Amino acid sequence: MAGADERPVVVERAPDTMEARVLACAACHGARGEGTDNDYFPRLSGKPSGYLYNQLLAFRDGRRKYPPMNYLLAYMPDAYLRQIAEYFAAERPPAREPETPRVDAQTLAYGQQLTLHGDPSRKVPACVSCHGAALTGMEPTIPGLLGLHSDYISAQLGASRYGTRVTAPPDCMHTITSRLAERDITAVSAWLASLPVPANASPVAQGTLKMPLACGSEAN
Repeated sequence: MAGADERPVVVERAPDTMEARVLACAACHGARGEGTDNDYFPRLSGKPSGYLYNQLLAFRDGRRKYPPMNYLLAYMPDAYLRQIAEYFAAERPPAREPETPRVDAQTLAYGQQLTLHGDPSRKVPACVSCHGAALTGMEPTIPGLLGLHSDYISAQLGASRYGTRVTAPPDCMHTITSRLAERDITAVSAWLASLPVPANASPVAQGTLKMPLACGSEAN
C-alpha cells in the first residue's frame, strides 16, 4: 500500500492546439511558416493547402528525400497532415527581404525572359503560365514561387530535372525541367529570388489559368 506521503503521478500533456502541433515545423520554417535565412528551409505560408498536403505526403511516403522530414512525418496520418497544410496555407506573415542577385545583369534579364515568356523553340512554357502573373500560385496545388532563396529554387528545379523529386504522373515539372540547361535554372532561380512577396499574397482561384500541359498533381 502506498505511503501516506506519496503523491499521484501527474502526466502533463502538450496542449492539443495547432500551434503546438506545428512546433516541429516552426523550428525550421518559422512560427508561421515564413521561412528562414537558411537557403533550404522555404517559406510555407500562403501556398495552396493542396500543394502543401501533397508535399507532406511525398516526404512521408518517400517520394521526396530529406531524412529529417521523412523521419518526422513517417507515422502521421493523412488527416493530421491535411490540417497542418491548411494551417500554413492560411498564414500571411511578413516576407523577408528579396535576395540580392549574385549573377550579372544579363543573366538576371534572361531569367526574367524565361519566367515571363518561356522559350517556345524548346517547348518551355513561361513560369507565369502555371504559377500566375503574380507568381503566387493557383489553387489547389500550384505553388507560389516568391519568398524563396535562389539556391532552394535551383535545387528543386534540378531535383525535378533529374527525377529525384517526383509528382503524380504526368509529371509536368520533370517534362519542363528536362528541357532546361544549367544556365536556364541559374537565371530563373536568381530572378525569382530577387522579387518581393506582395502583401497578403494568395494563390489565384482554381481554373483561373489554362495549363499549357497536363499535370497529374493538379487534380490531387
